[in-house]
Amino acid sequence: MRQLARAAQHQAAAPQAGSAPPANTPFALWVEGTHGPVIHAANPVARAAGITLGARLTDMRAILPDLRADPADPAGDAAALAQLALWARRFCPWTTVDASGPGAPGLVMDTTGSAHLWRGEAGMLTAIRDQLAGLGHAATVAFGPTWGAAWALSRYAAGIAYDGAALHPLPVAALRLSEATALILRRLGLKTVGDLAAMPRVALARRFARHDAADNPLIRLDQAMGRLPEPISPPDPPVRFRVESRLPEPVLDATHHLPDLAAALCRALSAAAQGARLLRLSVWRTDGEIRWIEAGAASPTRDPDHMVFLFRDRLERIDPGFGFDLIELAAPETEAFAPTQRDLGGAANESRDLPRLIDRLAARFGADRLRRPALLDSHIPERSHTETALHGIPPPIATEAQDRPARMLDPPEEVRVLYAVPEGPPAQFQWRGKPTRITRWQGPERIAPEWWLDHPGTRLRDYYKIEDERGQRLWLYREGLAGDGRGPAPRWFVQGVFA
Repeated sequence: MRQLARAAQHQAAAPQAGSAPPANTPFALWVEGTHGPVIHAANPVARAAGITLGARLTDMRAILPDLRADPADPAGDAAALAQLALWARRFCPWTTVDASGPGAPGLVMDTTGSAHLWRGEAGMLTAIRDQLAGLGHAATVAFGPTWGAAWALSRYAAGIAYDGAALHPLPVAALRLSEATALILRRLGLKTVGDLAAMPRVALARRFARHDAADNPLIRLDQAMGRLPEPISPPDPPVRFRVESRLPEPVLDATHHLPDLAAALCRALSAAAQGARLLRLSVWRTDGEIRWIEAGAASPTRDPDHMVFLFRDRLERIDPGFGFDLIELAAPETEAFAPTQRDLGGAANESRDLPRLIDRLAARFGADRLRRPALLDSHIPERSHTETALHGIPPPIATEAQDRPARMLDPPEEVRVLYAVPEGPPAQFQWRGKPTRITRWQGPERIAPEWWLDHPGTRLRDYYKIEDERGQRLWLYREGLAGDGRGPAPRWFVQGVFA
């Protein structure tokens, strides 16, 4: 494994002015402390003059009256570093913020299998350093065989190392140990990593048995030497289906590059028998920012023309800044999409008219405006269905085949009985101001209350399918039974209308 770590370099820039002071000017950033402002970061000139991190700003100005200090923005720094970790994925897919040791955080990158694309580790190191400098970031960059080795080299001996022996001349603090632990080791005469590696492990294991794993010298030594695994876990896993295009010079419009990217992505999806449900188009701007847009599909797709259509009205939402030189098309969400069986004549029925219509309507009116019915796990009619987003896929619910009305009334509409009979539905009732005489009926179908949801005293229902003298078919139910002790006389309701 080849890993890279970048020591975080605080830019000597005043947040108010937005410009960096000269390199020979002592400069520091401060944050509020318990007893006033304390030094949060300082440039090399200030540190060489005696400025100490964590010291009070007033004390440091007494030592160095010419010190220039501005308030720090830790939250802004963290957000910028996270954005830079995404930007660094142009070099390899596994990148994340490195805050595994004391001091300022940096970046760590697993470059396994990627260095040859940049003509080796030396070529990649040069490209990273040059592109960071182009963005205005000063950085120390190093390659190491492990995360711990790369961290140590980037902060104490920038360069390339292929084994752990390169760490032996470095101080023990290079093992990502706290200052207190490093001080204990120095008092024991263990000043370098090589001294620690040559010591018998039994005595050291007893001495540091109660130390936290992140501050245990033996554990940190084994991680740096590759004897203990320390894998990189990026914030989100890399997308499996993704294609990119590196441009020779920055451009402002992705329209002309999208068809080729869509065709390449569809070839990858076809080889895996997958179809894209969500597409993401990302651009890397020359100022280091990343912008992206997403488009969803109503059904799995691997049609390049359809993918281009999905982004047709969305490309203007990307802010290109002063241009971008890297564009990527990915499918973060996919589904199984097997090829269609062809008939004996060699033709395949791959009509996608309905999904394309849905995507066209979603692009014009918004995906949240398109709704469709979905079943719910309940036998009470008004609870058995709902509406969900058209692009969403509701979980399948196993239900028995039942003859239910095409149009359900919510809430059910009460009717006034004009002529009741001892058994079955009423012979005549009034609904919506009109008298209705029943000529045929079928039932009853009894539906009991859901005791785990309904309050005590809820009455059961007897449903009837009826047809009136005009040929209209209704779904009528009686709520309760006479003498059931749960209320007055039963009431009748129309629940639905059959087609």
